[in-house]
Amino acid sequence: MAEQHPSATTSTNIFSQKNSRPSDDTVFFSIYPDISLNPTTTQIQSLHLQILQTLTPFTSNYIWQHEPFTLTPTPTPPHLSGKLRYGDNLEDEWFVVFLLFETSKHFPNLSIQVNDSDGEFLLIETAFHLPNWVNPETSTNRVFIRGGSLHIIPKSLVPDTPSIHESLILLSRPDINCVKTRAPEGVQRQLKNRLKEYPNRAEKNVHKVRVRVPVSVAKVLKHEPCLISLAVEGFYDRDIDTMKFAAKMERFLGNGGSGEELVQVVVRMSRAMYAQLVQQTFQAPKCYPALPPRSDVGAYMEAELGMKIACGFEMIYQLKKRQGMEGKGSTSDAFRQSLERSGYFEGLLPGSKEYKRLMQNAEVYYKNSSLHARESAMLSAPVRRIDEILALPESADDFKDQELPPSDDDSWLYGGDEELNAALQERQNEMELYNSKKKQKSKEQDGHSNGSDNFDLKDISKSMQAFVTKVASYQGAEVPEDSVKDVDFDVDRFMKDMESFVRRQGPEDTGSDVDIEEESSSDMEFDESEDEDDFAEPSDDNYEGGATFMHSYSDALNEELKGSTLSNTFVRANEQYIKKSEGTSNATESMEEEFTPVDVDFNLVKNFLDSFSSQEGLPGPASNLLGLMGLQLPPDASKGK
Repeated sequence: MAEQHPSATTSTNIFSQKNSRPSDDTVFFSIYPDISLNPTTTQIQSLHLQILQTLTPFTSNYIWQHEPFTLTPTPTPPHLSGKLRYGDNLEDEWFVVFLLFETSKHFPNLSIQVNDSDGEFLLIETAFHLPNWVNPETSTNRVFIRGGSLHIIPKSLVPDTPSIHESLILLSRPDINCVKTRAPEGVQRQLKNRLKEYPNRAEKNVHKVRVRVPVSVAKVLKHEPCLISLAVEGFYDRDIDTMKFAAKMERFLGNGGSGEELVQVVVRMSRAMYAQLVQQTFQAPKCYPALPPRSDVGAYMEAELGMKIACGFEMIYQLKKRQGMEGKGSTSDAFRQSLERSGYFEGLLPGSKEYKRLMQNAEVYYKNSSLHARESAMLSAPVRRIDEILALPESADDFKDQELPPSDDDSWLYGGDEELNAALQERQNEMELYNSKKKQKSKEQDGHSNGSDNFDLKDISKSMQAFVTKVASYQGAEVPEDSVKDVDFDVDRFMKDMESFVRRQGPEDTGSDVDIEEESSSDMEFDESEDEDDFAEPSDDNYEGGATFMHSYSDALNEELKGSTLSNTFVRANEQYIKKSEGTSNATESMEEEFTPVDVDFNLVKNFLDSFSSQEGLPGPASNLLGLMGLQLPPDASKGK
């Protein structure tokens, strides 16, 4: 589970003293005034109202998936913070980003942080344009929105991970701001392209549809259209327990039951909400009014969608009521207590002239801010407001004879392939451009390296010889290190054992199986007796016997390989000279090839280069082995030509 964001623990909503761990699909944001301004609580409150006033034209008609955009004053350090759960509607998250960029344009002395459960998702969006040093470990307290642009504090200014205080001081310095911290143009361009369709895209994300619902549901949607998000949440997140509430429909059908009349209304919801309702099959409760016949396709679809909304309202209402989400006491009392805890009154005595002045300013702020926070408070605690609406004297006649606009076209729900393919192609083009620039840069570096440094291929042969001769045993091979000691290997004894074995297994040996067993026994006795002669001086006979054995062994090996094509895979010492000699006969050429020794080092290097080239820059046995031996081959310049 994602780690809880700091702002979620340091801030407390003035309308609710309850704090809960945010879900993974949550975006967090913090707005910091320049520390050099040393903002007071009153100034933070004033800034809060100014920001809300600036953003209201964008948010007034927007339908949020779970909760609206809100800000909360936080005392240490003085700033505004907030969080928003976007759920399945990613448009909510990017609309928040748009609002934060708009805020930074109108208030240039603000530094804004925004991230979600994935971390710095703005960096994820612009990954192909970031400096190489930027990664999740190095980006802590370095990424900010300021002056309508994204800023990344470079390591040249702060080598170690900066604190939030250090970053804010740095961003507020006039000699650094907007110059040394501004992210590369590719990053700015990518974010601008991502946000260029807003705020029009936010309005496009709203879907209007006709539905047929009970009068009680129609009344709630008429007075509080934003509560549609709660109805969809209740329906989409239903479980066995909440479905029991829908089976009875106690609050929204009451005693009317199946005989209640359905009325037609227009509902505004996000496209994500509409998809969550339409694409799920749900059987109407027995107590629910009868739906129109399926033959009347339009009326039936309107009634079925309205049934899902009504059941969602019933489930979420009963769930919130049993959870006791309404809180206790007035919100004004909670607000006054939060002011006292934050030190707003600066130790003044209640009733004093200065205390009354501060309290009057706070009440004005509370009245103005509560208008914007009303929607958030109602969504978190809807029971009281729903009860107030249902108590209103309205009937089915109040919803008849109304001219309703038609439902929006929902072809986007079934024909989004083009938009998806376009988005994928755009990201593919971006990745290809990034790879081409990376290859071009690599070629330039290779050209510079080839002009100054020449890789010596002899190093491969020398390193492999050291690798084989230094560290090898029956358990395998290890990369030679300075701390590894030479292997203790008695060559004379090995040759003597091999010669003895070949003699006993030679063509003269025609013994039976019993003889083989006896020889095996004698071999064991031989091994034991040899232990006593470990330090004996070898005789001339031993040397002569070893040489004879090596000649015999080599002749037998050559004879065995003569009938195969294995010898054609090796390059011989004078092969180039032999191939260029056009006047020689086949017999002479064959003779020359037979007596021309194999160039072991050349074959070793050639095979390494062939293997390395076939990897095409990817990890493989050749590059891994050479890397362990401290060698790094330059890229194959012939590839792709």
